[in-house]
Amino acid sequence: MSAEHATRTGTGTGTGTGAGTGAGPATGAPPDPLSTDVLIVGAGPTGLALAVDLARRGTRALLVERGDGLFPGSRGKGLQPRTQEVLYDLGVLDAVHAAGTRYPMMRVWEGDEPGQEWDMMERSEPTEQIPYAEGWLIPQSRTQEVLYGRLRELGGEVRFGAALCGLDQDTDGATATFEDGSTVRARYVVAADGGRSTVRRLLGIGMTGETVDPKPMLVADVRLTADAPLPDTHWHVWPKAEDGTVAFCPLPPDSPSQEGRQGRLFQMAAQYADESAVPDATPDGVIKLLATRTALSPEHIAEVPWTSDFKARAALADRFREGRVFLAGDAAHIHSPAGGQGLDTSVQDAYNLGWKLAAVLAGAPERLLDTYEEERIPVAAGILGISTRIHRASSEGRRTRRGGEMRQLGIAYRDSSLTRETRPFLTDDALRAGDRAPDGHRGGVRLFDAFRGPHWTLLTVDTGPQLPSEDGELIRTAHIPEEYEAYGRGVFLVRPDGYVGWAGETAEGAEEYLAEVLHRHGAVRDGEALAQ
Repeated sequence: MSAEHATRTGTGTGTGTGAGTGAGPATGAPPDPLSTDVLIVGAGPTGLALAVDLARRGTRALLVERGDGLFPGSRGKGLQPRTQEVLYDLGVLDAVHAAGTRYPMMRVWEGDEPGQEWDMMERSEPTEQIPYAEGWLIPQSRTQEVLYGRLRELGGEVRFGAALCGLDQDTDGATATFEDGSTVRARYVVAADGGRSTVRRLLGIGMTGETVDPKPMLVADVRLTADAPLPDTHWHVWPKAEDGTVAFCPLPPDSPSQEGRQGRLFQMAAQYADESAVPDATPDGVIKLLATRTALSPEHIAEVPWTSDFKARAALADRFREGRVFLAGDAAHIHSPAGGQGLDTSVQDAYNLGWKLAAVLAGAPERLLDTYEEERIPVAAGILGISTRIHRASSEGRRTRRGGEMRQLGIAYRDSSLTRETRPFLTDDALRAGDRAPDGHRGGVRLFDAFRGPHWTLLTVDTGPQLPSEDGELIRTAHIPEEYEAYGRGVFLVRPDGYVGWAGETAEGAEEYLAEVLHRHGAVRDGEALAQ
């Protein structure tokens, strides 16, 4: 579930500073509404990722958050390999890796007695094509801190304490009203304000879903004393506890803001066997639960800084767009926490939408924005099914090994209206337009570095003479002189979000494709990349 926060992006365009309410004229008239291109509501991982992406594109954006600060809990604590690739492109992966760790082994307990150990994760070694092969354990609060730091590097800031209460649209934009009486006029609005989205409610968009498990759950961050009997080398589980399963996962070392606090932090996830139980989400309630169901005693618990109770649901918004307003993240889809898919899917919503918003604001046809819903609804629906299946298997006591489908590397847009595959006679396992563009180090180039940034990339693989280098804002070129098994051979237009948009045996047709998608001409002609 996404946190709700507020951020404004200043991107060198003269619109990134100030609180946004302005000062009224001397006559006493009400202040003019703040104007921006994109209003992002909610500064959780979704909103922050979108704000970073827009900031690096020079797009005017305002990110607002009803809370007084960034969400403080560990909630969405896993980053899948595909999300790590997104964060590499956004320039924050080194900081994310420094703030996190690999997932630990599981250790099963019966009361005070430790038992069998097993690995819930399917371990994979990095390859040339997949440099980040495993999930990464990092509390949601730390992921947000890293994204927020990157946003500030790009000139942005978060406007906290901005609670949305009204939203009106017309043919030119939308006007948002806040509880303090201020208004914001934006050409587009993105709802990243979580599962209880105010924006979704104001739009009247329903959600279709189901209760994944009727048994209540309680999640909490728990800091243990130094002498607590649970080492931070394992993810501890009490599957046979009388009142319901408890899992206790060690979290990475504290951020600088938390240094000096006693003991290490864990995330507790407890399920209640009684469907009618009412979880006690107070710190005292968490301490009592742990003392009853685990090997911990009350004196081992130094602090309970965050708690949340819920029943696992899976739900999908009936649509992801209403006029000039878009839903992203938990505002669009609600996942069971099982499998660690919700935050990842949310960040990738932002990554899909960001380049499209920037392109349309720069003159691309409005229909490009229709492809956000077209591409992301099937993805979200599929991942909801995965999360639900894993949750139910775990709830029934079946061990589920988290395998390749969890990594989100197989997500593709082959059926999208943006996708053009023009090469005949491809084998079943060939890379096709719509697929994720793999990494590689060939011809003195790392492909992820060639793709990195807000541009499209024209990649040629074993096609003869290299195309002239193009360093324009719209498109850049990269060349691999020999066949590379990840791509075969051919010419590939890689979208700004790292998916192959167009593929051909030669560059013929690439220019027409870009002209259709972006209303830009002259990008590629007669096999040459021309200056913009």
